[in-house]
Amino acid sequence: MSEADGRDSSLSPRERYASELRSCRHFAANDQARAIAHVELLYHDLLAAEQRETSGFVGKIFGFNKPPTSPVRGLYLWGTVGRGKTYIVDTFFDCLATDKKLRIHFHSFMRKVHRELRQLRHEADPLALIAQKWASQWRVLCLDEFHVGDITDAMILGNLLRALFDNGVTLVATSNEAPNDLYRDGLQRERFLPAIALLERHVEIFELIGGTDYRLRALEQAEVYYSPHSNAVAEVLGERFLTIAPEPGTVGGSIEIDGRNIATKRHADGIVWFDFKTLCGGPRATGDYIEIALCHHTVVLSDVPIMDNDASDAARRFIHLIDELYDRNVKLVFSGAAGPEQLYVGNRLDALFKRTASRLREMQSHDYLARAHRCE
Repeated sequence: MSEADGRDSSLSPRERYASELRSCRHFAANDQARAIAHVELLYHDLLAAEQRETSGFVGKIFGFNKPPTSPVRGLYLWGTVGRGKTYIVDTFFDCLATDKKLRIHFHSFMRKVHRELRQLRHEADPLALIAQKWASQWRVLCLDEFHVGDITDAMILGNLLRALFDNGVTLVATSNEAPNDLYRDGLQRERFLPAIALLERHVEIFELIGGTDYRLRALEQAEVYYSPHSNAVAEVLGERFLTIAPEPGTVGGSIEIDGRNIATKRHADGIVWFDFKTLCGGPRATGDYIEIALCHHTVVLSDVPIMDNDASDAARRFIHLIDELYDRNVKLVFSGAAGPEQLYVGNRLDALFKRTASRLREMQSHDYLARAHRCE
């Protein structure tokens, strides 16, 4: 059983999906069922590959250490927002009975790549070294919200993917774009085309069409702004979190940003719940807000107080937070002591906060809630 949510981790993806349908933890969707069938095949292909590699005399004595030179063909799951891509990959990932796997948001993955490159800047072929190191740690790499935004990342990614595939890593990715549309209209895109061809050779491409945006439907089922805050509202926020999240997630704990841990009330893939004091009550770099906005499509924020001149620092941080969430179309579910226009009663930041209040109103609208998350 999974300690985080009590689900049976011994089930295959298809069995887990069927179990959650029976228990009403999930709802049926034809395209999702077809996608689950694809990850089920991949799941069994990976199990068979590992059994082959550990069945020999050496494998029995020493165990599996060296990755295969030819990886199991992975999966690239794409489609518009809110179709359940993250849920499907999370189901697959949770069912894999191995520690040699990594599930990470694409933006965080690229930050990890750049950190490694800085440490290996004097090496002749740092990407090859990175791939060898990671292939010894992971057999399966799951990247959420795969997206290429600039020529530097495009070139790094193409070479890194080749090295990872050469070292036997299987890639599973979600994206809002088909592979052929990656880095479209980007500078010197022709240099990235070989990487697209490489990707297409090593993953099966599945478009999750579906006519319903389940995330939007979940967001519009109830309010996204609650006032005033109370224990009853806190319970409602918890229910809203579970409705939107692809899985129950982790209660408490923290997320890591640039080596710093930020406490959360709850977090799951793509969604995180913070208390206002945690995010805005003390010193916080704007970069933290940027990272939160890039890696999460939904933020739950509880207990926003009424702020005056004495709380100008907290108010300014709140302004910066909302700016970053708004600029990247992050959905916000939150509770406050008053309506948006009454959350700031000072005069030092009056003009700035009027814009914030206006954005908070807009972020409750259908048009805003229907926008795709900008993870770049």
